[in-house]
Amino acid sequence: MCGIVAAIAKRNIVPVLLEGLRKLEYRGYDSAGLAVLRDGLERLRSVGRVAELAAQADQAQLSAEIGIAHTRWATHGVPSERNAHPHISGGLALVHNGIIENFAELKTRLQAEGYEFTSDTDTEAVAHLLHSILKTEPNLFEAVRLTTNALVGAYAIAVLREEDPETVIVARKGSPLLLGVGEDGMYAGSDTAALLQVTRTVVYLEDGDIAELKLTGYRIMRPDGDPVDRPVHVSNLSADAVELGEYRHYMQKEIFEQPQALANTLEMIAGGAGINALLFGALAQDILPGVGRVLILACGTSYHAGLTARYWIEQMAQIPCTVEIASEYRYRESVPSPDTLVVVISQSGETADTLAALKHARSLGMPHTLAICNVAESAIVRETELRFVTRAGPEIGVASTKAFTTQLAALALLTLVLAKVRGRLSPEKELDCLTALRHLPVAVQKVLELEPAIAEWAGRFAMKHHALFLGRGMHYPIAMEGALKLKEISYIHAEAYPAGELKHGPLALVDSHMPVIAIAPNDALLEKLKSNLQEVKARGGELYVFADAGSEIAESDGLHLMPMPEHYGMLSPVLHVIALQLLSYHAALVKGTDVDKPRNLAKSVTVE
Repeated sequence: MCGIVAAIAKRNIVPVLLEGLRKLEYRGYDSAGLAVLRDGLERLRSVGRVAELAAQADQAQLSAEIGIAHTRWATHGVPSERNAHPHISGGLALVHNGIIENFAELKTRLQAEGYEFTSDTDTEAVAHLLHSILKTEPNLFEAVRLTTNALVGAYAIAVLREEDPETVIVARKGSPLLLGVGEDGMYAGSDTAALLQVTRTVVYLEDGDIAELKLTGYRIMRPDGDPVDRPVHVSNLSADAVELGEYRHYMQKEIFEQPQALANTLEMIAGGAGINALLFGALAQDILPGVGRVLILACGTSYHAGLTARYWIEQMAQIPCTVEIASEYRYRESVPSPDTLVVVISQSGETADTLAALKHARSLGMPHTLAICNVAESAIVRETELRFVTRAGPEIGVASTKAFTTQLAALALLTLVLAKVRGRLSPEKELDCLTALRHLPVAVQKVLELEPAIAEWAGRFAMKHHALFLGRGMHYPIAMEGALKLKEISYIHAEAYPAGELKHGPLALVDSHMPVIAIAPNDALLEKLKSNLQEVKARGGELYVFADAGSEIAESDGLHLMPMPEHYGMLSPVLHVIALQLLSYHAALVKGTDVDKPRNLAKSVTVE
């Protein structure tokens, strides 16, 4: 959520700050602002898009060699200019991502000291607290350390002040922040994409790190004041990877990047004769044979990936598998088991609820942990014993697409490894599964060729107010994901149900005004599903059915048929979800919504 960019360089950094904010727009925001030191401290803020802030900067002919910038997603206080960052106290300016849980206590204390609050945000309390500490500790680096030690909650902050015109201080705990080492200066940002314009050399800050940035370099210290070194990385991400290219939206681009994303993610099995536990880390060969249960923790789209994997793991590996919404898991009494493999799934690797759930699971005595994530240097990857980094590449659209399908690919590999180490995967079955995985990018490409026909479908029901998605077995989570995608970007209310549950309540909703989207793979549950479709038709419902070849479902009045490729076995959910992604995307196009930046949503949910 939100985004931070900071810079100190031998150049005008205002364009750098603004371009960095543009690259962070995908994270979700409702206001933006920046502060620079020119002839004193100057601040600009706006409600709405970064383009409006850029227009203000152009009008003011703003130019400076040091500054901080921010996009805000409202938590404390409505979206407004007075709540937008940076917040100022005396001669200092501060931007903040995260939530300060003890801000009310701090605010009361600071108001007693005479500080006046002009916003509704928790961040303003941090700015005033720092200003208060500077009265007795004039060193800005040390004062920021003392300030962060007094904070309860999650934060990434960047600070500059008039008395230190050659210094930017940044700090993080719970919210991502990294440094960029440039040829002409130092930079900081919420992710690598914001800094590719100036450097590919980055330093990832750990929780609790405080860093001082100067033209000559940087230094990092821990909360106790001890200095620390962090590894320097050269990002393999290119600026082209985060450009839109020939596509109308990032979501469309990322849908069509899925064959390559899957090929990259599965590259390690491309030429091998078999599957190996080492895919999940050096310790996997010792840990995975002893796994007696699997607990998957995730949120949103990643949760749907986990639900799909539960069918695979229990069927193929014969291991009990539980899938929990991460934001709920740590707030209920659960029964831990030390032989559990705790699997955490996150696109960004910084999802606050998933990180907290992971730590809670470990505290209950379940030490064996595995991260499935798209960001190699993320907090979740660093926190787990085992890891599998998907290779989806940067995902800019808020509605996840290629991150989801690469998560499914990783979970399919995990299923095969667990089945193999338990002696439940014959050599013949292993070869069949590997062949299907290797062919998956080609099968996905065939689904993408259906885009024109799916777009025509989308035009028929885009102006409806409600939609119902149906699936059975391992395709029920895919129906859930299809409904989520439609809700996220088209704002059509959509619900998903196991098709067999229709007569237990949802059938009351069905009429000619509610389109019903059904996933009809040619599997063991097909005949059951056909009966459910007849229940919809009998109530005057209009069906849109994605049916595998050989399913013998005929198009008729009130039943529209989209022929899919051959049934793809356990990997069928990957193909069907791509069709649903296209359906949602084109429905949103018809409605004219902001596809890549849907209202009220953020890409990386780094607060609880």
